Amino acid sequence: MFMKWWMENLSNKRAWLRTLSLLSLCIVLVGASGCGLLPNEEEEEDLPVITPPTISKKPEYEVRKEPIELDVKGTGKVLSQREEQLYFSDDKGATHIKNVRVKAGDKVAAGDILIELDVEELQKQLRKKRLDFRKQEIAMKEALRTKDEKEEYEFEESAIVFEEARQELVDLEQQIADGTLRAPFAGTIVSLKAEKGGTIKAYESLGVISDTSALVVGATFSKDDLQKLAVGMKATVDINTFGKFDGKVKVMPSSTDSGNNGGNNNGGQNGTPPEKDSIDKYLIVELDKWPEDLGRGAMLTVRIVTQRIEDAVVIPISALRTVGSRTYVQVIEPDGTKREADVEVGVQTPTDVQIVKGLEPGQKVVGR
Repeated sequence: MFMKWWMENLSNKRAWLRTLSLLSLCIVLVGASGCGLLPNEEEEEDLPVITPPTISKKPEYEVRKEPIELDVKGTGKVLSQREEQLYFSDDKGATHIKNVRVKAGDKVAAGDILIELDVEELQKQLRKKRLDFRKQEIAMKEALRTKDEKEEYEFEESAIVFEEARQELVDLEQQIADGTLRAPFAGTIVSLKAEKGGTIKAYESLGVISDTSALVVGATFSKDDLQKLAVGMKATVDINTFGKFDGKVKVMPSSTDSGNNGGNNNGGQNGTPPEKDSIDKYLIVELDKWPEDLGRGAMLTVRIVTQRIEDAVVIPISALRTVGSRTYVQVIEPDGTKREADVEVGVQTPTDVQIVKGLEPGQKVVGR
């Protein structure tokens, strides 16, 4: 009996153990597979370090002691002391160009032929008028011979007709002569736009002749600036591609109307001579040394100092502050603190200002 019970009990224990083993195995398998099914833990995000914005520091300037200057500036060019436009004054006769004997850059002597118009038709008229005039001369001689036999008014009429014919002959000869344009003086043809076969209009500029052996520096200034200038003032001339040169004011302009100094005009458009780009309209600067190879027409700027103060106390104009009628600066003390200081200003340029009272060289001020 006992053996039977023990065997049955042992059989139950073995079944229970198998069940327990299977259950443990399932738990292990489920645990292992469960790790793969669970989502990965999120990695911690690496956030960038945010630097708070720094408050911009206002510039600081040291109070300087140096010269300060006031100046005026003008623009100009290298001019010839003698220069003229080339043009015909009459277009009622010949209007076509027969021949152009020069080109730009040619040097000519006074009286040299530059341009010839086609005057062949006028020459035909002149030959006929000369023949007619010879007949009138014969008639006039006969009138003089028989003067005492005629009434006085009859002789006067004959004399008037004769003088009219003589004047017509002279006018036609002059018209033919005017068909030849000659150099008014020895110089250089600096520009020429006349072409063979072209037509001309009275007073229309065909070119420019210039005496390039007598060149000067000419500049124009505003009317207000001219009032600050005088003969003898020192000048600095900045010539394109040549550099800067020292000089002095030699001649003031005779006219303060600087608006027409460019030489651009409408001469010849209204039957009037081209406006001359007169040297009298320019302020003339005499250079201490004339640059080599400097020619007419080179563009330039002229700077003339109107006032210079040596050893002036100077600060940048951006450090100056105004409130109403008060003018002051912010001074930086040696310990770094700041204080306001009232100042009295003097000469002022576009970048700097002279401090007459209120600051000493070496101090520091705050800009804006």
